[in-house]
Amino acid sequence: QVQLVESGGGLVQAGGSLSLVCEASGSMFRIISMGWDRQAPGKERELVATINSGNSINYADSVKGRFVISRDYAGNTVYLQMNNLKPEDTAVYYCNVYYYSDPVSHDIAWGRGTLVTVSS
Repeated sequence: QVQLVESGGGLVQAGGSLSLVCEASGSMFRIISMGWDRQAPGKERELVATINSGNSINYADSVKGRFVISRDYAGNTVYLQMNNLKPEDTAVYYCNVYYYSDPVSHDIAWGRGTLVTVSS
């Protein structure tokens, strides 16, 4: 069973920075991509950023130029550096990993989430 453990959320003033960390563990044949989603109160979950095994990166338009995703391949850890935070970034941030469980089967796992609150 694959487990994801997130850390680094908290309260920050607008314009500040926070770093999120997520470590994946468990049986995975090969990781396809890792990433972060978020869900704000009363809103649907949305993609924030992803990074795949070829180091290709995607960001939501709302965070481009402010957030940076990176990955430690040796440790199956993904990071999200969030700069110039805005109140609208307030949400629960969920880590995810998309992986092959064997040479032909793929699956996705999610962390429990970490709360980021940005005060104005």
